[in-house]
Amino acid sequence: MAVNASLVKDLREKTGAGMLDCKKALEEANGDLTRAAELLREKGLSAAAKKADRVATEGVVEAYIHGAGRIGVLVEINSETDFVAKNAQFKEFARDIAMHIAAASPRYIRREEVPASEIEKEREILKAQAINEGKPENIAEKMVEGRVKKFYEEYCLLEQPFVKDPDKTVLQLLNEKIATIGENLSIRRFARFELGEGLEKKQENFAEEVMAQVKQ
Repeated sequence: MAVNASLVKDLREKTGAGMLDCKKALEEANGDLTRAAELLREKGLSAAAKKADRVATEGVVEAYIHGAGRIGVLVEINSETDFVAKNAQFKEFARDIAMHIAAASPRYIRREEVPASEIEKEREILKAQAINEGKPENIAEKMVEGRVKKFYEEYCLLEQPFVKDPDKTVLQLLNEKIATIGENLSIRRFARFELGEGLEKKQENFAEEVMAQVKQ
């Protein structure tokens, strides 16, 4: 298919790959920007892929507190050098990720961290739901795959839509920063605390409140 020049430019800015590689990836992905970026990473052509094996042990532990102490987040984000860790753009990225975690409440960073037992249990529940909706078993199996994908998108940080710009995932944002900053960056770990979590109390959706504030 013919590829729009502006799409090629967008993909180059997101991945740091060459113009010709971006054009070929978009053609292969039928113009799907997200899939084209994935293809570039799979082929080792994006900036993120080229830097992925480089060790990142510097960085910051960013803290974010919302609503007079009602939600708190600590996130460790690594860079290759202390110089980049002090960079304003890197610090802003770390702050954005901490705020995103406060708003979107992920459980894991990437899908590989989800225990196999949890996915198996989720598959069983989703299949039972599909069958209860009157779907034949073969159709139910296909529906489960789609719903498992949604599970990852809901609970895995890198697959969640970024709260400040839902048109991109956190992984896409990370890859953009790798391309522009020029170092391998890694979101290593996080902890999220919500006041009274797990206790019986009046229901208050602090996450929605954070989300609304972030989008302002």
